[in-house]
Order: sequence, then C-alpha cells, then structure tokens
Amino acid sequence: MEPPDAPSGARSAGRLLLLAFLLAPHPGAQAELQVSVPPLVEVMRGELVTLDCTPMGAHDHYVLEWFITDRSRGRSLLASAELQGSELQRTVHDTRSRSPSYQLDSRGRLVLVEAQVGDERDYICVVRAGAAGTAEATAKLSVFAKPEATEVSPNGGTLSVMEDSPQQIATCHSRNGNPVPQITWYRDGQRLEVPMEMNPEGYMTIRTVREASGLQSLTSTLYLRLRKADRDVRFHCASHYSLPEGYHGRLDSPTFRLTLHYPTEHVQFWVGSPSTTAGWVREGDSVQLLCQGDGSPSPEYTFFRLQDKQEEVLKTNLEGNFTLVGVHRGQSGTYGCRVEDFDAAEDVQLSQILELHVAYLDPLELSTTEELSLPLGSSTAVNCSVQGLPSPALRWTKDAVPLGDGPRLSLSSITFDSAGTYTCEAFMPTVPLLSRTQSFELLVQGSPELRAEETERKAESSWREGDEATLICSARGYPEPKLTWSQPGSSPAEPVPGRQGWVSSSLTLKVTSALSQDGISCEASNPHGSTRHVFHFGTVAPQTPQAGVAVMAVAVSVGLLLLVVAAFYCMRRKGRPGCCRRGEKGAPPPGEPELSHSGSEQPEQTGLLMGGASGGARGGSGVFRDEC
Repeated sequence: MEPPDAPSGARSAGRLLLLAFLLAPHPGAQAELQVSVPPLVEVMRGELVTLDCTPMGAHDHYVLEWFITDRSRGRSLLASAELQGSELQRTVHDTRSRSPSYQLDSRGRLVLVEAQVGDERDYICVVRAGAAGTAEATAKLSVFAKPEATEVSPNGGTLSVMEDSPQQIATCHSRNGNPVPQITWYRDGQRLEVPMEMNPEGYMTIRTVREASGLQSLTSTLYLRLRKADRDVRFHCASHYSLPEGYHGRLDSPTFRLTLHYPTEHVQFWVGSPSTTAGWVREGDSVQLLCQGDGSPSPEYTFFRLQDKQEEVLKTNLEGNFTLVGVHRGQSGTYGCRVEDFDAAEDVQLSQILELHVAYLDPLELSTTEELSLPLGSSTAVNCSVQGLPSPALRWTKDAVPLGDGPRLSLSSITFDSAGTYTCEAFMPTVPLLSRTQSFELLVQGSPELRAEETERKAESSWREGDEATLICSARGYPEPKLTWSQPGSSPAEPVPGRQGWVSSSLTLKVTSALSQDGISCEASNPHGSTRHVFHFGTVAPQTPQAGVAVMAVAVSVGLLLLVVAAFYCMRRKGRPGCCRRGEKGAPPPGEPELSHSGSEQPEQTGLLMGGASGGARGGSGVFRDEC
C-alpha cells in the first residue's frame, strides 16, 4: 500500500510497474513458447559440436541467448541472436579464452570447433518472443577421450613365496582419458576379484590425477600373497573406458611373469642321451648325468660317486649336469646328485642316486684264419667267440645272406657254391648300435667246372659255308682256371657279372666244312685238372650261287644297252652306212657337217661312244680315233 502522502504521479508509476510485472513472462506463463534443445550431446574429443536451439512455431521477432554454467551453477552469456524480419543478427559476447572461440551459425546454433574436455558444461538456450513469452532449455555436453595405451610396471625383484603378507606385484597406468577409466587385473586371463581395502590374501589401490589438459589418468597397484603355483602365471591389467552412445572400450597391457623364490621340494636325477631304456650306455660314448630340483632360484648341485660307501665328489655347479667323456667299463657303478638348498623343509629328500651300467663288446675271435682253402667235397666247422656285457648274441651270414644263430658254423660236402665270404656278427638286443663282426673267405679247391654255349644255335644240317658263329666257354674252380681254344682269335677270360667265381671267354669264327669235321674245342685247366668241351656244327651245306648269276645278268643287260645306243648314233650320221671306221687327219669331206655338242643329247652320246672321262673324241693333234 502506498503512503497517504505520496504524490499522485508516484502512485501512477507504481501502478504501471505492477501492471508490467503482471504482464511479464515468468516460468508459470511459458506455455505459449517452446524451444527444442537436445538434452544430452556426446562427442569425442576434437570433434565438431553443434548445439541446436529451435523455437517452436512461427515468430516474427524473438531474441535467442546462449548461456554457460560455471562450477557454482552461475550463468554467463556466451552469444545472442535477434530475429528481425527474415534476418538473424548474431553476436558473440564472451569467448572465455576458448580457442577456437564460440560461434553462432545462421540458424542460431552454438558451434564449438574441436571439442575439449573443458567444454563439458551445461549450455542454456533462452528464447524471448515478446507477448509469446520466454522459454529456455538446457543441453548437457559430454566430451569423451580414449586413454593412451595401458602400461604396466612389474616388480622386477625376486619375491619370496615364504612371505605371509601380500607383496607388491605391479603398477598399472591408464593416462589421459575422459571420463576417468577403470582398471582391472588378470591372472592367466582370468579376472582377479581383489578388494580396495587391505586384505591378507591381496588387494589393490587406485589414484586418479586430473592433468592440465583436463584429461584424467588412473594408476592402480596390485598386492598379492604369492604361492609356488604362481611361478608360471602370466599377469596383466586392462583399462576400461567409455565412449558416446553407451559404448565401451578396453586396452590390455602386455603380460608379464614374476621372479619367485621358493625352496626345493623334489629332486630328479637321470642319465641323459645316449642311453637305453634298460639303463645301459655304450663304452666310448660321452654320457650326461642330469640333476634338477624344483626350487628357485636354481640351487647348487653336487655330483658324486659312491665307492665303498664313501662319496667321491666329481663336480659342483649351478647347471645341474655332469658329463663322463669316453666312458669305459671301469666307470660302472653308483652315482649321486645332491641339491644344496638350505631353505628346503627338513623332510625333503635332497639327494638322489642311480646305477650306471656301461655296456662293452670285445673284438671277435674265429677258429680259422681270414682265408680258408678246402678241397671240393670236404667238410669243416668254424667257431666264433666273444666277450661282452650284457651277454651278446651271435649270428652267421654268407655274402649278407643269414645262415643261422650261435657260435658254431658247420659246412659239409663243400661245393664250388660254398665259396664266398662268411661273417660272424655279435650284437646286443638291449643296446642298439653296439655290435662287432669278423669274416673269413672260403676258397674251394678242385678241378674246373665248365659250361659252354653258342650265341646262335642252329639245328643239325642248318649251317652253311661262311655263316658266323660265336662260341662261349665259362668255367670256375680254384685256383682260377685257364681257358684255351683250338682256334685262334678268342677273347681274354673275364669274370662273369653276377656269377661269383666264374670266368668266361668267347670265340667268333666263320663256319667251314673243315671245322664241321674236326669241331672247335674249349678247355679249362688248373693245377687240379682240366675239362674240355668240343663244339660240332654237323653237316655244313655249300654256299648257293645265286649271287654270281645275278652279277652276270646285270653285265649282259648293260652290254645290250650299249649296243643299242651305238646303233642309234651311227644311223644319225648322214650318208654313212657304217658306224665304225678309222678316223683321218684333216677336216671332214665337203658337205658333211660336224656333230654338234650342244643340246640335251650331247652328254649321253659323247659319254657312251667316245669313252673319255672328259666326254671328248679328239686328240690334241686333231686326228679322230675309233668311235665304236
């Protein structure tokens, strides 16, 4: 209520102000004007942002303003636009030091070039349309940034499994993301569910840092109580980040393993290669003795040999191997390995022993010399003896063909086929590649054995004079037989391929009637005797005269042809009844033309009738000779 003494002008101004207040737009009176603004806009850092504010309905004049809220929820005017007629007047009032600055496009939309994390605010669009009222709406802008590659820093020291409390395993880093990422830990690919609070079995801690760029970095450290089973485990961490429209991403770190210290619980001791399943090693081989404990780091190993219950220390090292170079039979015995681990439990057996068996095989001995010569038809026995461990087996072969097993070889009624190389082989079924052999050569002495053949056999009475025949003689015996023929021209004796002990000689000759009566003999001889074979040809027919008759027929035909050609030549001579006369000196008689040597007839007539190699009939003096 106005005071009673107030002037009338003041009362009139008050009434006008009250009326203007009542007519002014206020939140309860905005039903006539509405604006369309997206409530949530999500973009990736660096992308272009366009915030739309569209008045609903047709308006000739309105004012559009864009405000930004600060941390205290206060408003700051960024830009405005006024519609007058069909033209929109745009003005940017405050850039807030943003680069690039805020912009308004031709439709009054707020444009942010290269979205930044600092742009994450509420943007308010206010539209005043006079009598139509005032309306406003808020767009929330969220800017997402994918973090950098996830990094992990494992504990590089040696961690003891005998610790009762959790130990630091590794630290994981996820840098420069928005919103802040989340970190999870994995053991052999399986997610570890560890609490954020300290726990006797394990826990993790996290620390978030906002960088100067507005991006956020997260660091997580994992603590676990370790067991021996973790010695081969692969750990890693992963960063989980958000993306627009509800999508998510994940970045895994490289995997890593820990270096653990744990005591020895078991010891293994064995013979390395080469060895057999039965535990034998060959004399002369280099043999490895291998020892391995399951403690970490690798303990010290002591190798020893037990002799009369006393330990003879052979070698101490960290590798767990000991080599016997060129082992011999005297090194068979008991060997041991001891792991020097002072952290091991008292009930753990840190020593192991084994028996080393060295297999050997001495050279073989035969009851005969390397060359044994026996007469044809005799008998003999040869013994083979050997020393070795384990007990070797014996077998006999002849020219690589098995004969039988056992130390004794018996040969009876020896023939030339018995000759050859006999081998005794000693071997060990339980020790592969350990074997020895010893051989002897058997020579069978006796009168030669002879075989004869013809390369071209013909039935009786089918040979003719002049036919060629090849005769072959083969023989064997010891000493090597000599082959001789009753006719000269034979080839030297040579070994027969594929027929051991045989030699062969051949003779090639022309068959005659004389040879058919006497025959051709081949003889094989050596100091023990000789053997002879005679080749017979039977009745030899004389050669047929067909060839001579043919030659005579050809000669007669050629003579007749020459006579016909001569007669034809003489008939062509004009006024000359005869064709044969003695030539005269000087030129031919008048009226008698000379023969022309041109044309196609000259070569035939001149060559046949004048008989010269050059085809001419004149001598150097110009005298004609006989033309027939």
